[in-house]
Amino acid sequence: QVQLVESGGGLVQPGGSLRLSCAASGTIFSIYSMDWYRQAPGKQREWVATISSGGSTIYANSVKGRFTISRDTAKNTVYLQMNTLKPEDTAVYYCRLNRDQGYWGQGTQVTVSS
Repeated sequence: QVQLVESGGGLVQPGGSLRLSCAASGTIFSIYSMDWYRQAPGKQREWVATISSGGSTIYANSVKGRFTISRDTAKNTVYLQMNTLKPEDTAVYYCRLNRDQGYWGQGTQVTVSS
């Protein structure tokens, strides 16, 4: 079955960086687009970034210029490089495989605090 496993979250100070990873298994990875979403406490889940099968990327305005989504097809992994982190970036971050009804990982917590 399809599985997505996120990692790389943690506690970081404002202005710091983190790189999240999402490893996919049980599916052909290269032909599908992948998303990152996040959900802050008490808020709805929101879209962060998308990378197409061809490597094109789009970002939410709130993260544009600070976050970079990328993928390594050989490793079946998508990444989210997050720079210049702000307290408002604190959330659980989820990856999503855009196949069928969509598949989600379990999420990884990112906390930006001094």
